[in-house]
Amino acid sequence: MIAAYSATSQARVNAALEILFKAPLPELSRLYEAMHYSVMIGGKRVRPLLAYAACEALGGKAEQANGAACAVELIHAYSLVHDDLPAMDDDDLRRGQPTTHKKFDEACAILAGDGLQSLAFSALLDPRLSDLDADIRLQQVTALAHAAGPAGMVGGQAIDLGSVGLKLDQQALEQMHRHKTGALIEVSVKLGALASGHAEQDELKALQTYAQAIGLAFQVQDDILDVESDTETLGKRQGADIARDKPTYPALLGLDAAKVYALELRDQALHALRPFDAAAEPLRDLARYIVERRN
Repeated sequence: MIAAYSATSQARVNAALEILFKAPLPELSRLYEAMHYSVMIGGKRVRPLLAYAACEALGGKAEQANGAACAVELIHAYSLVHDDLPAMDDDDLRRGQPTTHKKFDEACAILAGDGLQSLAFSALLDPRLSDLDADIRLQQVTALAHAAGPAGMVGGQAIDLGSVGLKLDQQALEQMHRHKTGALIEVSVKLGALASGHAEQDELKALQTYAQAIGLAFQVQDDILDVESDTETLGKRQGADIARDKPTYPALLGLDAAKVYALELRDQALHALRPFDAAAEPLRDLARYIVERRN
């Protein structure tokens, strides 16, 4: 079921994203080409899927979450472009293709990331993508700004860069990843829920619990795959975290215990969805997929 849902949702968000990559001036064509490349060279689109699934779980139509789906994927793509730069993780491969600064150049990659970040907020307000009330759009913009900024994803990356070579305990490691990875996953669910137009506080709280669990599970599984998988399957350099002496869950807990922990987080997520009916089944499937994926 998740394969069919993923394919439909990926096609939906990709079509919506294409609307946004029209250079307003010929002089900007290379910048827009780099932005387009950074987003459209592949990717599982997990965050857009979560936005669509959360919207549908609350009785909305998937199309209502197009703006949210585009916004979270654009923020995700910008973060990858900047993370791959020599000043940060210095990676040459992303999604099986050259990273943006290798395909173009470092200056162009920095500007492409900057452009994608601002485009994400435009997507939430773009009437071509979603027709939502102004108060819902305001809630979405506020939530995304918090999740993507220094109190969320950017702060998590800063903690990550400052943790190289350090021995973090589990609490510190989870704090880092709840910011770096979890914040954007959590807001993907929230933006989709808000897009439904039917989000009540108790439902948002349950979805937040769900999203926090899968956000952490996503990172635990990433760390496991960095040990067990290979570069071709991952689409990025396998063993990179180990090579950089970054703190990871397998290094802290052991590989087998990390796998058990990922399953425990999946179960926490599924438990949080107990109040929801069959409309939330895609969210349940995504929780399972996150700890079963191989890339």
